[in-house]
Amino acid sequence: MKSLWLENQKLTYKENQSNPVNADEALIRVRLAGICGTDLEMVRGYYPFTGVPGHEFVGEVVECADKSWIGKRVVGEINVTCGNCEQCQNGRSTHCEDRTTLGIHDRDGIFAEYVTLPTRNLVPVPDLVSDEKAVFTELVAAALEITQEVHIRPTDRVLVIGAGRFGQLIAQVLQLTGADLNVVARHPRQRWLLTERGINLIDETDVQPWRWDVVVDVTGSASGFSLARQAIRPRGTLVMKSTYKGDMQVNFSSLVVDEINIVGSRCGPFAPALRLLESGLVDPLGMIAAEYPLEDGLKAFEHASQRGVLKVLLRP
Repeated sequence: MKSLWLENQKLTYKENQSNPVNADEALIRVRLAGICGTDLEMVRGYYPFTGVPGHEFVGEVVECADKSWIGKRVVGEINVTCGNCEQCQNGRSTHCEDRTTLGIHDRDGIFAEYVTLPTRNLVPVPDLVSDEKAVFTELVAAALEITQEVHIRPTDRVLVIGAGRFGQLIAQVLQLTGADLNVVARHPRQRWLLTERGINLIDETDVQPWRWDVVVDVTGSASGFSLARQAIRPRGTLVMKSTYKGDMQVNFSSLVVDEINIVGSRCGPFAPALRLLESGLVDPLGMIAAEYPLEDGLKAFEHASQRGVLKVLLRP
């Protein structure tokens, strides 16, 4: 099986053995895969991982004990859970104490010709959703998780800081709430895509401090968090939608005094994400910057790491 392989922060293109297919799993031929910010950060050493990286994909089931799955186009939830630990038993399965995570933690990912996942992780892709849209399902689902965790009212002033791969889709999802939405975007392509969707742009120098009901930080940077902290009003909600490399200095006294609600937000529901893609209420196609065959995966990662580039796809 041809694949990309990450080891000691070095990415290579190689052949390796695909994993055996267990009774509750499906073997999936990867049709299209997306490079995300987490993949780029892992190559830089954000998280120690050895194996096939990648977790955003659409594929076709080619082998499964349950024959009804064979031939279906699918996407897959990235957390493989035990179902038995306290977190799973109490409805927090994405925080399973024994979970593996596709292409991130103890489980080979999807920058390969084939991948295995339990059938309980799979969601069929509607016929009207193209591969190019379906590959964004995991990102749209993660954007939807914000509205699962935070009640955003149409009267709320909402600020999204960061308009990269993830920020674009978060902005599209939050636009559906009817809130007074503004987005801080730095790069021309980011700004153009948001404007085309009728989403308001705001320069970071024009962000009023202490005014915003909900602020979503998608930057993963200390400067982005600092701007978010300045913007949020007392008793407002600050949604942390990126991970941060290393430690970050935070004035927690001011968070206590202003009674700020901080919400960490990660994975989200796949089925609603596919419905939004099918209906066209969320459309990610303008984000696609390039597509590469798997054997040019190293070039694809170089392209994806360039400043301002949105989504780069790999087709095994």
